[in-house]
Amino acid sequence: MNTPLPEAFVATMRDTLGADAEALFAALDSEPQTSIRLNPKKLVIPYEGVSVGWSPMGRYLEERPQFTLDPLLHAGAYYVQEASSQFVAHLLSGKELDGGRILDMCAAPGGKTTIYSSLVGRSGLVLSNDINRGRTLALSDNVQRWGMGNVVVTCNEPSHVGAFEEWFDVVAVDAPCSGEGMFRKMEEARTEWTASSVATCAARQREILTEAWRALRPGGVLIYSTCTFNPTEDEGIVEWLMSEYGDEIESDDRVHTDDAWGIVRSDIGEFQCFHFYPHRARGEGFFAAIARKRNGAQHRGKPKARRKIIAPISKSDAVEVSRWVDDASRMAFRQVGDTIYGYDSAVVDDVVSLAESLSVVYSGVAMGQIFKGRLKPEHPLALYIGLNKEIVPRVEVSTDDAQSYLRRGDISATHFTEGINAVCYKGLPIGFVKRIGARCNNMYPKDLRIMKL
Repeated sequence: MNTPLPEAFVATMRDTLGADAEALFAALDSEPQTSIRLNPKKLVIPYEGVSVGWSPMGRYLEERPQFTLDPLLHAGAYYVQEASSQFVAHLLSGKELDGGRILDMCAAPGGKTTIYSSLVGRSGLVLSNDINRGRTLALSDNVQRWGMGNVVVTCNEPSHVGAFEEWFDVVAVDAPCSGEGMFRKMEEARTEWTASSVATCAARQREILTEAWRALRPGGVLIYSTCTFNPTEDEGIVEWLMSEYGDEIESDDRVHTDDAWGIVRSDIGEFQCFHFYPHRARGEGFFAAIARKRNGAQHRGKPKARRKIIAPISKSDAVEVSRWVDDASRMAFRQVGDTIYGYDSAVVDDVVSLAESLSVVYSGVAMGQIFKGRLKPEHPLALYIGLNKEIVPRVEVSTDDAQSYLRRGDISATHFTEGINAVCYKGLPIGFVKRIGARCNNMYPKDLRIMKL
């Protein structure tokens, strides 16, 4: 890094860490780690790597590949995610979350959402919210690649989400912060940091957590995290939570951490707190805290419906789309505009309730549109883990052909059957093509195409 660390940051860390601060500063001027997290439902190993201690699906890579050109990234085989951030999966390990509800309050770009999506399973539900519309588009793309079909992506202020009172088993707030933990990876994190931004972020964090607590059910778990070292935004916010909600907070089950991981614990009241410093733990700067909302009477509520945008589909359309999934008996299908979406039957009513009150960007799995009684499939269906593997021919392609396909280039019709085919790379679908006679129509979405040469 050419940009020096901000002087006010250096002073704060020396006050906080004492002599240990110099080791932190040296680490922040070293090379960052590269890590990924494998998709447990699409187990294809893209790269050899060393396991991340606190994340069974995490892998450290020796060098950073050109991920954009890797078809397996676009197939959802893995997510490029900083190792420290993967710790939220460890915080929830051992909990019975299958079929549960998780709220990811500040979700973009979606790394933690994909963790929660895997944890709740196909019959669970993740509400993945971000207030920035542009960021929710990238969030939706990452959710679609992951392929669980159990996420509702929304673009709303936290107060709108908090109106779904006591709905969620887990509420996770990966709060907007001053970003000191990114000083090693991103030069702009250093240049944009100001001492005043710390206080601004802390005020915003308290506002978000007020709504997060409102949305958490009694007996549910709150996870608060940041990518900063600053005690005002980390321990200071936890102390505020204890002062504001102390009577309603109790300790969660003890979270085990191995000494070899290098994680620093700084528990406060009923909250278990964890610091990742890059001179101690193998990852970037990160802070996480976890506690439980005390059991008691539940007052589950939701705002009044403002709109109806999700409609039932006809029996004939349901028969057609049912052919495309591996277990139609567990699915419910609904229509938004001319597009049919699929949901697990256990959560479809909740999805409808959310869509009636929140600004939904994407939900479930987009199946496609019906033309002349047949489904024209949408791209997310190709990546869905519940896609019926027998519905269309699956054609394995080379790396060069896969990259050409992902650029929306021409693809030879030679190995494809007339009609819709799934283009596969190392066994995983990356999208659909339609063969018409001697040519193939590339059905990969234009807005997702690889531009990099």
